[in-house]
Amino acid sequence: MDLEKHPAAPASAPGPAALRASDADRDRIAQILGDALAEGRLTAEEHSERLDTLYAVKTVGELEQLVRDLPAPGGAHTPAAYAGAAAGPAAETIVAVCSSSSRKGRWRPGAHTRAVSVMGDITIDLTQAVFEQQVTEINVTCVLGNVEVLVPENVTLRGYGSGVLGNFEVRGEGRGETDPQAPVVIVRGFSLLGNIEARPKLGARLVDLARKLRKHLDG
Repeated sequence: MDLEKHPAAPASAPGPAALRASDADRDRIAQILGDALAEGRLTAEEHSERLDTLYAVKTVGELEQLVRDLPAPGGAHTPAAYAGAAAGPAAETIVAVCSSSSRKGRWRPGAHTRAVSVMGDITIDLTQAVFEQQVTEINVTCVLGNVEVLVPENVTLRGYGSGVLGNFEVRGEGRGETDPQAPVVIVRGFSLLGNIEARPKLGARLVDLARKLRKHLDG
């Protein structure tokens, strides 16, 4: 009888497709989907369905399935930013602790904005903003406070969040008048004894920046 102890064989590492998806992985896929919408490769309905799936799946392989029929970023026909817009901040943080803070008027939101409200009020008004990317994501943490996000009425607005003894509400997600060429604003958040609300501002519309981009590229 062989009493010699042999070390157990190490478990094989999961392949890249089986790895858990990170926020950066989701951002990359969201950008590809946004570019495809702007170029007319996806309809507004197809883009909405894939965007919902984007935040539901768990692995990198499942994410890649969402863009398997779309060109990779950096191709000749992939817009990286809107025409005429200078490079803006990639990310921004807005904080209100027992105070108030706001972003409004003619400003350039980054691809990612983080809002933190602790017994404070935050207003993020995108109705006159200059969007430099197809998909803009706002991550909100609200504790005993209030956060309001306003978008142009023709922008696609999506929400993913929850509240504990608080409120998380995104209005107008199923509106039929959204412009498939306009940017997509995603609001993700968590509210504890607070209020998070995102809604379109009636009467405020965003111009067709994607069409201007195509004319700029063709010219």
